[in-house]
Amino acid sequence: MQHKSSLFQKMLTYLALVLVALFVLFPIWEMAYLAFDGGIYGTPTSFRLFPIKPTLSIFADMWKQAGQNISFLLALRNSVIVSLGAALLSVILGASMAYAFARFRFPGRQAGLFGLLGGTLLPPVALMTPLFLLARTLNIQSTLLALTIVYTSFAMPFAVWNMRAAFQAVPKELEEAAFLDGAGNLKTFWYVDLPLALPAIGIAAIFAFLIGYSEFALGWMFVTRSSEVTLAMTLSNILIQGSKQWSMMAAISVLMSIPVVVVFIVLQRAFLQRMLLGNLKA
Repeated sequence: MQHKSSLFQKMLTYLALVLVALFVLFPIWEMAYLAFDGGIYGTPTSFRLFPIKPTLSIFADMWKQAGQNISFLLALRNSVIVSLGAALLSVILGASMAYAFARFRFPGRQAGLFGLLGGTLLPPVALMTPLFLLARTLNIQSTLLALTIVYTSFAMPFAVWNMRAAFQAVPKELEEAAFLDGAGNLKTFWYVDLPLALPAIGIAAIFAFLIGYSEFALGWMFVTRSSEVTLAMTLSNILIQGSKQWSMMAAISVLMSIPVVVVFIVLQRAFLQRMLLGNLKA
């Protein structure tokens, strides 16, 4: 009797997991089918599992012109520059700030931490005006550098809090042993704390990368030239293009997702190996 009850619970669990998987995978499948369907003109009105007229011409058209007067490769280059820049700045600036909050005691420490936390609660629109004024003061309001700084400012609070927790988890005994061997604060930070906090640093970098790679609403405020438009910004502009607008949007979405999936798979394996090695060494 107990065996039947356990089997029934497993069946219910598997059924629930299958339903969740279908709920997640169906929109992805629909996006892929739209990208390869040359028989859709205007807005799709019915659900289909397979394209009516399979074609690759949509990808060819999108490759030549992903947005207004911009090719896919140029938009991809802009997205990579902005997202990688935001990831690097978030890690470089956030790691030092997070280590200071984790290891040192100084006036205003708690206020600074809660100030960063409060920054995550503000909607991005609330920061548009001050960020634009800052960019205009620095005379960079219509450059990719301005976008990079904007996205870095959004990613920094999460990066600091995430890496601060990782630095706090590093045993102080390891730092004390490094000090006894003659290492200073900088060497201890570089050779002891950073390697052990690498998974958290990688997560913060991925978070910042995704912000710069996928955000588009604020980007229009800081970019005025079509040559500096990112891939995410082209998606919001495709609805006013041609008769295959939904298929074009799906095609760009498919190609945009490929680099993110590849990076996630590669880094996920590296993070898991790093955490397992860290546990074995500990």
